[in-house]
Amino acid sequence: MLFAQISDTHIAAPGERPHGVAPVGENLARAVACLNRLDPRPDFVLLTGDVTNGGALEQARHAARLLDDLDMPCHIVPGNHDDRKTLASAFPQQVVGQSPGGFLNQAFDAGPLRFIGLDSTTPGQPGGAFCEARAAWLKEALAERPDAPTVLFLHHPPLKFGVLETDADGFDGAAALARIVAHNRQIVRILCGHIHLFAHGALAGVPLTCAPAASGMRLALDLTRRAPSAFHLDDPALLLHKWTDDAGLVTHHLYARGDEPAHPFQ
Repeated sequence: MLFAQISDTHIAAPGERPHGVAPVGENLARAVACLNRLDPRPDFVLLTGDVTNGGALEQARHAARLLDDLDMPCHIVPGNHDDRKTLASAFPQQVVGQSPGGFLNQAFDAGPLRFIGLDSTTPGQPGGAFCEARAAWLKEALAERPDAPTVLFLHHPPLKFGVLETDADGFDGAAALARIVAHNRQIVRILCGHIHLFAHGALAGVPLTCAPAASGMRLALDLTRRAPSAFHLDDPALLLHKWTDDAGLVTHHLYARGDEPAHPFQ
């Protein structure tokens, strides 16, 4: 079984570039074309938040038009740059879950795996959150298939990665989420976005992977945390996840660069 992950597309209105320089619409189109060219083709795509750059309905609709070209289903959770109402309006099929409290959570089965998407956003706040209502919903979703290998996906990583985007933004309720993860050993991976970097950690012993930015805005890594937050312009990037019987979930990092010559080893 094969599925892809894109994140942090930051789509602006048609013709606009965030920060005046990032060609986010063109980069999402490149990522979509890359996904459609893959052989074998992924069964579906997870989009882990910050679909839009500012939450406007025009931005969400533009993102929906670009993602319409995908030759596979797409499942979306919101990020801190998104607005729940406009996202659900523009993506009535992809944003399918509304749990108590209006959170855009979702759960679905694919092959041998269970997928649970968590809404980690708080309106007007950059950091992540996991409250009692979301905890209750997650416990119920996990109890539905306790023996199925499960992938959690959400926008904010509930870990500190040594960069401002996680350390300063924070994640309210990370300890509560970690306790649930620790008591549900069917969880095999946690997939996130937010920091515009391909990065790895672990929560309660479960591997956690952050996807790079499909927008092409790669975080300028500063582990001193003294420099102002900044980004480099890069090719749009994505992750390809393959479920295997022996190794579990194997992850590959790809750039959407079009046709590249392959040189045989001599």
